[in-house]
Amino acid sequence: MALASLAASLPVAATAAAVRFPFRFRIGRAMASAAAGASPARVAVVQMTSVGDVDANYATCSRLTKEAAASGVKFLCFPEVFSFIGSKDGEAMKLAEPLDGPIMQRYCSLAKESSMWLSLGGFQEKGPDDSHQYNTHVLIDDTGKVRSSYRKIHLFDVDVPGNMVYKESRFTAAGDTIVAVDSPFGRLGLTVCYDLRFPELYQILRFKHQAQVLLVPSAFTKITGEAHWEILLRARAIETQCYVIAAAQAGKHNEKRESYGDSIIIDPWGTVIARLPDRLSTGFAVADLDLSKVEAVRTRMPISEHRKFDSDWKPTPL
Repeated sequence: MALASLAASLPVAATAAAVRFPFRFRIGRAMASAAAGASPARVAVVQMTSVGDVDANYATCSRLTKEAAASGVKFLCFPEVFSFIGSKDGEAMKLAEPLDGPIMQRYCSLAKESSMWLSLGGFQEKGPDDSHQYNTHVLIDDTGKVRSSYRKIHLFDVDVPGNMVYKESRFTAAGDTIVAVDSPFGRLGLTVCYDLRFPELYQILRFKHQAQVLLVPSAFTKITGEAHWEILLRARAIETQCYVIAAAQAGKHNEKRESYGDSIIIDPWGTVIARLPDRLSTGFAVADLDLSKVEAVRTRMPISEHRKFDSDWKPTPL
């Protein structure tokens, strides 16, 4: 059975505890309707080059957060592996810790001190056993509370053409929970990097869980980024009629690893509305999210009413 068809058979208000097959769904409290009538919210997307030094990466994140706060930003989105990128296999897993551990608590304090929501995509969370971590997208509110978290479902086990072989599952366990959560900036759908290549996840976030803003923190390789980064992001925005905020790692992290960069924000029509002028520089790009634009696009092109593939279709006769 297709994932979208299976999701259609599940109750819309399904909770993480109630639904286990094949994925669970975590639903936040209802705020989206109120947010739709709110004034535009100022958000920003970070671009950075993380290294194998937790303190150095935190210093960069702290500086950017304070600069963003001074610019009136209320929601700042960081890329995957923002806190650490190692140069040796298994190095990151040795630093993995629970979400109430000291590394994440520093970022919780940073959010509280800055009165800003933070999207921290791709944190090395302690996993189910001593040999695996989770690749976890953490959402912190402006009081410093972890509001929600999402463990990456699709793991990057790929032979990149002309580059190298990646085997994320060697040290990372896949998540099993699809996460949508309400915020002052609209209803957020949480994903991570390689998830971007699986449109059914974003279809579920939009059509089953009413997401208005899709978060895609990433560390795309240089090869795959050049080929597919922007086109995939714009496709996800267009087909779901959502804003997409895609924070990206950029440049050379060490002798073995290089990321494509190009952090961008895309509107529900598929237009890029914010990006840094240099796809490899460290900094952030700012945009004002207007949820009335989401509703306008969806009203004028009501694809949610025109969709056919959640219903049962007769097979083509042989």
